[in-house]
Amino acid sequence: MIKSLPSCWKKLLNSDLANESFKKLCAFVQSERKKNIIFPSEELCFAAFTNTPLEKVKVVILGQDPYHNEGQANGLSFSVASGTKIPPSLKNIYKELKSDLGIEISTSGNLESWANQGVLLLNATLTVGAHEPGSHQKKGWEEFTNAVIQKLSEEKKNLVFILWGNYAQKKIELIDASKHCILKSVHPSPFSARNGFFGSKPFSKTNEYLNWVGKKKIDWELKNDCQQLSLLE
Repeated sequence: MIKSLPSCWKKLLNSDLANESFKKLCAFVQSERKKNIIFPSEELCFAAFTNTPLEKVKVVILGQDPYHNEGQANGLSFSVASGTKIPPSLKNIYKELKSDLGIEISTSGNLESWANQGVLLLNATLTVGAHEPGSHQKKGWEEFTNAVIQKLSEEKKNLVFILWGNYAQKKIELIDASKHCILKSVHPSPFSARNGFFGSKPFSKTNEYLNWVGKKKIDWELKNDCQQLSLLE
């Protein structure tokens, strides 16, 4: 399963990939793929890492689970494959992006351009059964992704960790706040966005920090899909 994980990440996570918990996780996921439809596809399972090599990481946006419906999950948190209807939380992310930086709302839900600039779009759980939200939680993924967060905190400095919602904010204990910037707010879900996500300005705050530490800012603007604007309706 780890053949698509880039060597730079394998080196960082060597001990975690070798432990018994991760071996059991791999066996579980492989077994599930033989019996059921699992998202994302095996080649996209570690897309967050392939799109954002270790040496390029500047920002981490933590999600929880991959999308569980056909054609959505592309291995990046909050992101969906091009041409796919934009999910409600991502719509709200785009609304805040427009409010924060004046960037027009995109008709594409694919966030690869963010990932390619150093935004690690990491879900806590990297696989899910089709139409079964949360079905691969507590199988070992959280232990693996916790190790990713902790080792990024230990090995790098001046990263921005964007933590939306209570689940993501529980990861604060893995991050050294003395050497990194932590931005947190409620989740962009329609159930909570109006309680503190809107107006939180995570995009401008990220770029202000990156500029302050001498790193190149993120260009948050996304290209549109060649799709109808009804994707956002």
